[in-house]
Amino acid sequence: MTFCVGMKLKSGLVGLADTRITSGSEVFVTKKVTTYHSQGPMFVMTSGLRSVRDKVLIYFEEELAQGPGFDRMYKVANAFGGQVRRVATEDKVALAESNLYFNIHALIGGRLSGDSESKLYLVYPQGNWVEVTESRPYYIIGESNYGRPVLDRSLKYGDPIHWALKVGCLAFDSTRISDAGVDFPLDAVLYHEGDARIREGRLEREDLAQLSKWWSERLRTAVSEIPQAWVDALVSKVEGGAPTA
Repeated sequence: MTFCVGMKLKSGLVGLADTRITSGSEVFVTKKVTTYHSQGPMFVMTSGLRSVRDKVLIYFEEELAQGPGFDRMYKVANAFGGQVRRVATEDKVALAESNLYFNIHALIGGRLSGDSESKLYLVYPQGNWVEVTESRPYYIIGESNYGRPVLDRSLKYGDPIHWALKVGCLAFDSTRISDAGVDFPLDAVLYHEGDARIREGRLEREDLAQLSKWWSERLRTAVSEIPQAWVDALVSKVEGGAPTA
């Protein structure tokens, strides 16, 4: 399984991607985020079948190198989606015959010369895309169930980059604890609005150990501080209610 989250903020972009790959009984570490600067700062994060991802990226990078160039991020999303459809045409039937599902999702973010601000797009396995906007400033690809509650409750479009990195790490930590297929190292990309480059770094288990411990303890403390009268009222209603059929 994969955990990748992209966050679109007024102040820029934040992306986080785990690195665990499981193939049969083998587990290894592989990057799931790639940064580019030849045409402007941008990044691509992917989830899904690894062989599909690798082939799509190779074709996409060939198009970047040989094409006339892009001035807006939606054109990059279109180009990536076109390569997804190309690989689907080439491989989807053969994969199905081997009981493998053609699956790739991508988060593509950055800012090119024609963009008025940084952009973030979610690309589907069919090659179409949606833009991440202020009304919902993030998307998760891969395992989304465990990290979404943290982001839904705590992330706003107007939050600063460092806040988004913090809650993104908490969303990853919640996913890592509940899904054995997601684990360290964690790759992070940061783009500050108006900057010429995307900053990229890798976070190891020890980098988040204190945050993870603090978060777990804080959750237990918060539960313990719920007024007992509220809990007593719930218990009384449950225990005093009529049994259901």
